[in-house]
Amino acid sequence: MLVWNKKSVAVAAANSVDAQAWQAEFETAFEQVAARFTRRDARGVARDLLAGLLAPLERKNCWTIAEHVGHKSPHRLQHLLGRAVWDADEARDDVRSYALGHLADPGAVLVVDETGDLKKGTRSVGVQRQYTGTAGRIENAQVAVFLTYAAQRGHTFIDRRLYLPDSWTGDQARRELAGVPDDVVFATKPHLAATMITNAVQAGTPARWVAGDEVYGADPYLRATCRRLGLAYVLAIGSNRVVPTGAGPLRADKATDRVPDGAWSRMSCGDGSKGRRWYSWALLELEPEVDGSDLGSGHHSLLVRRNDTTEELAWYRCWTPRPVAIGDLVRVAGRRWTVEENFQAAKSHTGLDEHQVRNWNSWHRWTTLAMLAHTFLTILAAAMNDAEPTDDTAGLITITLGEARRLFTTLAPLATTTTARVLAWSKWRRRHQHRAQRAHYQRREGSISAAHRPDLRL
Repeated sequence: MLVWNKKSVAVAAANSVDAQAWQAEFETAFEQVAARFTRRDARGVARDLLAGLLAPLERKNCWTIAEHVGHKSPHRLQHLLGRAVWDADEARDDVRSYALGHLADPGAVLVVDETGDLKKGTRSVGVQRQYTGTAGRIENAQVAVFLTYAAQRGHTFIDRRLYLPDSWTGDQARRELAGVPDDVVFATKPHLAATMITNAVQAGTPARWVAGDEVYGADPYLRATCRRLGLAYVLAIGSNRVVPTGAGPLRADKATDRVPDGAWSRMSCGDGSKGRRWYSWALLELEPEVDGSDLGSGHHSLLVRRNDTTEELAWYRCWTPRPVAIGDLVRVAGRRWTVEENFQAAKSHTGLDEHQVRNWNSWHRWTTLAMLAHTFLTILAAAMNDAEPTDDTAGLITITLGEARRLFTTLAPLATTTTARVLAWSKWRRRHQHRAQRAHYQRREGSISAAHRPDLRL
């Protein structure tokens, strides 16, 4: 565990002892999952992959990482992701334990959201034309739902579920080709989120709240799951969603008409890229769920957010076991953005979306190790910020995950290279590309010959 005394460090990046502590924390991070690899060579390759996911590479895939860490080819990494024997779900649980060991917070927020990776072909597991927020439109994409643990000291991923459309779950040939397990059935994104939240609570994850966007706020099963687990929620909903008010069922936007002019309170829901996010907020009491899923306890409400510049409104369906102040609900609404920050950081710094794998096992293995790399950076950045004052008097912003990675990879590099290695990889790439080029030419020449071959049936 990485523990620093503030008095012992003036500037974290300027002390070589700290670089040694960073390297030690990296080894601690890998040790969380090391036992999942029963063979020593597999453990070494997994450690190399984790180091490569943190490396300052322009692109991160088996080729570039293998070259960076000193392998002669990408084959060992490809074997680890595809054919080696290890359980990515058990490793995922280890990542969660590692995160909670540093970030555990009884008031934490479990944030759910999905992200999409754009794809060109049709063979990557789960890929189809579907809406993805990554592009903001319908694209050929692979979509997964993630669970973020947002605590006072930091936020990171603790679970993931690959979304399989029914075009996949109902196609046995595609399932077999991609190695989808027989027990995997179709589940909506909110149901995947409910499963992850349930698993987290059953594993003893300390948390008080759940947050999510309109996809999740609209789902009665997810809301009922949260209430059953005793987790309060602040879940966004669309303007057209009907809510049970004292005046009967009303659309969220129509229910807002019942808010008196003097009932709005101006509050910040947290810091954004351009400073504090200030809005006006109002709260309407709601009736229990009308579908019979309500346990008859707790407090239901509709939280309304208003942008005082544009007059744009947003709505959140809320439930708490006991009454809370509107400021608590506003704070949780703002914490929903932590999952977006995680996606951006993990895709920018730990290769979350750069995998070039197609089957079920490979996707889960790459993603789990990318989550571990992201969690390591989260813990490292928190420790760096503990050791260095970053208030206005110091004239510094807090150390971000990107800055933590730059400091770590510059001052505590995990791999070095040589001229011979660089030249050997240049030849390996060109030899591989030459074989691919010849195969392409042969296929093309064969197609041309077939097109000009006389039809002997005449």
